[in-house]
Amino acid sequence: MTLGLLGRKKGMTQIFEEDGTIVPVTVLEVGPCTVIQRKEKKNDGYEALQLGFETAKPNRVSKPLKGHFGKKKVGFFRNLKEFRFASVNDFEVGQILSVIGFQTGDTVDVQGITKGRGFQGVMKKEGKHGGPDAHGSGFHRRPGSIGMRTWPGKVLKNMGMPGRMGGEKVMTTHLKVALVKPEENLLLLRGAVPGAREGLVIIYNKEKDFAGRYKQPEKKSEEVSSQG
Repeated sequence: MTLGLLGRKKGMTQIFEEDGTIVPVTVLEVGPCTVIQRKEKKNDGYEALQLGFETAKPNRVSKPLKGHFGKKKVGFFRNLKEFRFASVNDFEVGQILSVIGFQTGDTVDVQGITKGRGFQGVMKKEGKHGGPDAHGSGFHRRPGSIGMRTWPGKVLKNMGMPGRMGGEKVMTTHLKVALVKPEENLLLLRGAVPGAREGLVIIYNKEKDFAGRYKQPEKKSEEVSSQG
């Protein structure tokens, strides 16, 4: 696994490259995310960071989470997500992770919940052709045959049938970062991202040095001695 951040999908727009090429991009508001808990291999059996996104009122948080947040003393959050990766030694509880860790050209994977379409037929849901549109036909948008005869005597798995469409967790992979706006916490990605506007998304950065970009600067011993 790799480190990522949480955000909200704001919509789509377009930007222009230097040669005038129009590039469709998705605008995401990413972070800021707060480190709630740091899990280490010696205590928890694996390395991971638990991040909180979007502050919440205390009366909107369950009692178990109130106790969890109270121990860490980092405030209350609406969304929690755990990210597993190699080492968490460079992170501290309460540290803020923002969009500044992303750079133009980075490759990211984005996970979101697709738009819910409700109950749909096979033509919209499965892309089936349907029957003739002529007035004499009584078969237009129905599924048609879903199997054979005595053999195999059952409906085969994954047969396209009417049912609920959308509302599923989907990940779009290998998207390129087109632009980063740290002052507005905005991340512009080339292409489309699953979900509706204001939908919660998880952005996984595939770059090997991504976690290292948030490394806390070490205190210089010279500064400490000069203060003394």
